[in-house]
Amino acid sequence: MPDQPETTMPPLFTWDFAADPYPAYAWLREHAPVHRTTLPSGVEAWLVTRYADARQALADGRLSKNPLHHSGQAHRTGRVGIPGERQADLMTHLLNIDPPDHTRLRRLVSKAFTPRRVAEFEPRVQQLTDRLIDSFAARGSADLIHEFAFPLPIYAICDLLGVPSEDQDDFRDWAGMMIRHGGGPRGGVARAVKRMRGYLLELIHRKRADLGDDLISGLIRASDHGEHLTENEAAAMAFILLFAGFETTVNLIGNGMYALLRNPGQRTLLQESLGRGEQGLLATGVEELLRYDGPVELATWRFATAPVRIGAADIPVGDPVLVVLAAADRDPDRFAEENTLDLARQDNPHLGFGHGIHYCIGAPLARLEGQRALATLLTRLPDLQLAAEPEELRWRGGLIMRGLRELPVSFTPESPTVS
Repeated sequence: MPDQPETTMPPLFTWDFAADPYPAYAWLREHAPVHRTTLPSGVEAWLVTRYADARQALADGRLSKNPLHHSGQAHRTGRVGIPGERQADLMTHLLNIDPPDHTRLRRLVSKAFTPRRVAEFEPRVQQLTDRLIDSFAARGSADLIHEFAFPLPIYAICDLLGVPSEDQDDFRDWAGMMIRHGGGPRGGVARAVKRMRGYLLELIHRKRADLGDDLISGLIRASDHGEHLTENEAAAMAFILLFAGFETTVNLIGNGMYALLRNPGQRTLLQESLGRGEQGLLATGVEELLRYDGPVELATWRFATAPVRIGAADIPVGDPVLVVLAAADRDPDRFAEENTLDLARQDNPHLGFGHGIHYCIGAPLARLEGQRALATLLTRLPDLQLAAEPEELRWRGGLIMRGLRELPVSFTPESPTVS
């Protein structure tokens, strides 16, 4: 009698699924590549799992980012989008709007968020990286999520935005509440988002009178044919840069280090390459880690504004569509040895940062932080080892992001005299 798993869909959105969703995604790619399902929130949505279909959907202008196009009312109760953003009046950002508003706002933000600014920020990222490692290197053990992967991008994006150092711990607390999703006190996410909005509006007001060289000052200065960002648009943009810019990087560092610890041969190749002063394998390696077990499992919500055919499925007007980046990036029709971590992979057009007009504007910063974080950990703590069994690790709940709750490690303590 044939095995049933070949014809029976594996369960989705369980704790076992969260720990390893890839077998279920492989089943969907094979048997139901565009699949309508009921999400844990009760919202019905289409999951797109094949690479070619995913690229089509991500670039299809008929799939709107504006939740007002949802045929249901889930957006009014916060069941789609970022928790708390509607109540805090922070909806007007790049993840929720379409052209022409998206075109205008992205052009304005791009003027402030330039490659030059990111490149000039590398010494500060390295300084933050070393300071965080200094805090636990002499101890011989650490939780790389809470002590490293989480605070690094928070402090980095706060520095870029121009949040004064004395206020950055507040941001760390608010971000911690947001990243826990349902794991904190009831209503905690909404309260954290409201506090963040209030603070950002106050900070924008203060900076208008005293512009600096930070990103918020750049947003205030930015103009497009005489149009300026309103204070509310600037607050929403600062919010999404913070939200998207920290949680993605937390997971890039956490998932990336976990994958290296589980693939010691690849980790050794990278350490040897870094020891020779090379950067090429580090660069391709971060791209491969984004593909292999990336920080964003599903692309953010899209809603059909016209009938859309994806693969063999006809998507009705108003239906939500979720592109499963984690499934598309392991599609064997696009990636050879799709389940193998190959840090030297060259042909790697992964979708970890999206595709089309909504391609992640913060991708250069995430790459910089990921490269500096992983390279410094592997160089300063060369015998880093996982201090728990893989099945003991817990993955955070939530639909869009994929990341560990903790990553306990052990290593030979670094001499206190090393800085």
